[in-house]
Amino acid sequence: MPFAHIDLIKGKPAEYRRSIGQIVYTAMVEILKAPENDRFQLITEHEAENFVFDPSFFGIERSADLVFVRLELVGGRAAEQKRDFYKQVADELHTKLGLRREDIFISLVETGREDWSLGNGEASLAKP
Repeated sequence: MPFAHIDLIKGKPAEYRRSIGQIVYTAMVEILKAPENDRFQLITEHEAENFVFDPSFFGIERSADLVFVRLELVGGRAAEQKRDFYKQVADELHTKLGLRREDIFISLVETGREDWSLGNGEASLAKP
């Protein structure tokens, strides 16, 4: 049950933003084993002055094309699965959109099953 937050600086075409969402979704299903149709994404554009990042933190040179991808998801994926997810997203964004791998910042935030209500005011994923 990943919930994707994708953030970037304003100015990219709608198709570019849709492609980012599709690439992230495909990797969620293929690598993280999210169920088909489990697609909940917020793609948010920001004014450049409100999109703050260090251009060289950790020895990685970033540009104004930087994209933040944060997934909130139920915990339990193996470290190898997470690494494979990072790699597939970076590879696909680079191949399909020409986005530099250095400009892809991904964060996975693990939650418990009881932390999700998918509607109806119920803890949808928690066992009663």
